[in-house]
Amino acid sequence: MQVVGMELPRKEDIVTARDIGVVGCQRCTKVWPLGTTRCTRCGARVISRDRLAYQRVWAWWLVGLICYIPANLYPMLETRTLIASQADTIIGGVLTLMGHGSYGVALVIFVASVLIPVGKFLAIAFLAISAQRGTRSPSLQRMGLYEIVEYIGRWSMIDVFVVAILSALVQLNALATVTPGPAALFFGMSVIFTMLSAQSFDARLIWDAERR
Repeated sequence: MQVVGMELPRKEDIVTARDIGVVGCQRCTKVWPLGTTRCTRCGARVISRDRLAYQRVWAWWLVGLICYIPANLYPMLETRTLIASQADTIIGGVLTLMGHGSYGVALVIFVASVLIPVGKFLAIAFLAISAQRGTRSPSLQRMGLYEIVEYIGRWSMIDVFVVAILSALVQLNALATVTPGPAALFFGMSVIFTMLSAQSFDARLIWDAERR
């Protein structure tokens, strides 16, 4: 079986850093002899495997999921004018943008505020469960998924950025005002907690699961 022209390693061919007596610093990636407790380059604690990683991953994941629920129920943006006021949730804002013909902006908001957060929840849960219980999914693919989750985490805040920019620009006193809704706080907290959950995951456990 091949992925992108590369033959997948067999279980008996996988050699970890621990097998050859070294351990890598998770912060600066410098390699040290096994048993080193502190990286002298960056000062971070050096451990071969973080056995408490699963507890931290699931704790941050659960808190992030709890925050994501009110982020979709409460208004994200509150607009007040002389004649009317409107409060839009994330999905409501997407529908409003589509109603005004701004399909591109609506698509960006939908992807950044719905598809990416939900995808991150599913991906982190899959990585943690597969590392704990094992899976037939190749380790290279799971490592690729982990790197994607790490990379796209920062883009999940785009909805909060849009609300902040609108709130700063649209302040016409009595004519019109735009203020962030309570959902902005919950959404920002959800993004932060899911990022902490992803960072708490020890990717080296993926390869340990491959050798079971």
